[in-house]
Amino acid sequence: MSESRWIWEPDAEWVARTNVHRFLTRLGFRCAEEFLRYSREKPEEFWGELEREIGIEWFAPYERVLDASGGAPWSRWFVNGKLNVAWNCVDRHARGPRRDNLALLAETEDGATRSLTYAELYEQVNRLANGLRAIGLKKGDRVALCMPMVPEVAVILYACLKLGLIAVPIFSGFGVGAIRTRLEDSGARVVFTAEESVRRGKRLPLREKVEQAAAQLGALERVVVWPPADLLSDATEVASLPLDSEDYALILYTSGTTGKPKGAVHTHAGCLAQTAKEIYLGFDHRDGDRFFWLSDIGWMMGPWELIGNHHFGGTVFLYDGGPDYPGPDRLWRMIESHRIDTFGISPTAVRVLMKHGGDLPGKYDLRSLRLLGSTGEPWDETSYLWYFEKAGGRRLPIINISGGTELIGSLVLPLPIQRLKPCTVGGPAPGMATEVVDEHGKPVRGRTGYLVCTKPAPSMTRGIWGDPQRYLDAYWSRWDGYWNHGDWASVDEDGYWFVHGRADESMNVAGRKVGPAEVEEALIEHPAVSEAAVIGVPDEIKGEAIVAFVVPKPGTDVTEQVAANIAAHVVETLGPTFRPREVRPAPELPKTQSGKVVRRLIRQRYLREPLGDLSTVANPEALEAFGGG
Repeated sequence: MSESRWIWEPDAEWVARTNVHRFLTRLGFRCAEEFLRYSREKPEEFWGELEREIGIEWFAPYERVLDASGGAPWSRWFVNGKLNVAWNCVDRHARGPRRDNLALLAETEDGATRSLTYAELYEQVNRLANGLRAIGLKKGDRVALCMPMVPEVAVILYACLKLGLIAVPIFSGFGVGAIRTRLEDSGARVVFTAEESVRRGKRLPLREKVEQAAAQLGALERVVVWPPADLLSDATEVASLPLDSEDYALILYTSGTTGKPKGAVHTHAGCLAQTAKEIYLGFDHRDGDRFFWLSDIGWMMGPWELIGNHHFGGTVFLYDGGPDYPGPDRLWRMIESHRIDTFGISPTAVRVLMKHGGDLPGKYDLRSLRLLGSTGEPWDETSYLWYFEKAGGRRLPIINISGGTELIGSLVLPLPIQRLKPCTVGGPAPGMATEVVDEHGKPVRGRTGYLVCTKPAPSMTRGIWGDPQRYLDAYWSRWDGYWNHGDWASVDEDGYWFVHGRADESMNVAGRKVGPAEVEEALIEHPAVSEAAVIGVPDEIKGEAIVAFVVPKPGTDVTEQVAANIAAHVVETLGPTFRPREVRPAPELPKTQSGKVVRRLIRQRYLREPLGDLSTVANPEALEAFGGG
């Protein structure tokens, strides 16, 4: 890649002011490369230094950083240490000099704004913690929240963590079926929701949807519609419970290729160390920062931004509404009016904004911005450069991170002291022994391979909720001792890393990951459908779109109207994000001798790509019906 392809390079003054520069200098390193190599080769030493650098407060000190005696998949971190995320993120700030600092600043689609200082957040968290304790919830119980992106999500989250309850965030845009699956799998005793959500001026019932999902679930005892007056009456201070470093804090759901969604389990120490590390080193947190990531509490980035920023007493800006409503300038206007320092967004959202005209961000004063962020899916160069030039004025680095729900953090990210190429994810994140390997597990450069992690890290999920074997099968079974992340990636001749999408069959629609099995289950629930297969195909706006193929039940004709009804059923079950772009009938699905649907070949046939070896397909003639993309 030619020298002209470097689009951003920090000067010496910029570098000297960064947290990562001060940290690596304190450790005796001269450059980012030496520091990153150390963090990969000596992870136990690195994470010990890191937790001291970012100031995690412990109720009781840990005995050792890492115990991998049970094997890499079952590694234990900060062994026997006692802490609590709620103490680190709320209590200590409310009792100290940051008590009057803003913890949360929020705006809704109608323009109404609200804010909570750390003292106010602390009071509300205590009130709810008292209420949760009064209804009999105890350490280890699961509490779900299916809420708009409003300040109450932080109140619920920290009240749960304070008591040792396990929080289960669920995307408020999901349909009834997807919400029910997550409530049932987690065994939540309580779910919090709101009466409604608002998108582009339309009021969408939320309580009604959650109540339908919750109906007849044995473990679920209560649907709580905010504000729950009976749970907020006692303002007595509640001490955050001293929890073991390995005690569970969160169950975050992600989708795989087969089966129901996977509940990734995260610990108090793991999620705090990882999220705070990324905010501190990757996003260069400074006192007074206002951090805004366009997200939902049900996606990893919601808990990530709250915990990571609140650990330092920073301000998180929340927006609940459409990014281009009531006009395409909505995000830029909010950045200007609220003086946002760090702004993060998905490539899909950028492509939506680009349609409204390239010069719109330039009409607003965005000089408060110091860093841009992005995640969720691979970039295309046109959209990346638009974001860099129009939103950042060519003066700000894009900290383009890639990791996942299973990590509540990143495998790769660019540090703010490294120069950038378009679309790069920089390289291995500090403390993450990330590698790109071929099918034999050997490192490769200059071509696409599999993104893996060769050593454990504190925030790796401690398993799939209720299914430890599925955890091993999903992440640790392909190469001995390697975490298989399921993404394609490459490293170029200059050592810069790029992520190219999913290596498995799961789909990434507008930055939202969904497994084919979950969509196919929704399709088969429709009375006209006997079998179904779905694939992800390139989409100009969403990055990837869903195309569904259905085998009609005998005597059923999948007309254009029936296909529309089937698509509507998917929306009702999973939410509008996952509406299939097409629903096409097929006489049969191509399968292997063992009966497995060959989605890879369906996709290749649909996109008119060479099919290659068909020897494992029992009915290769069936592929003829899938052409035409």
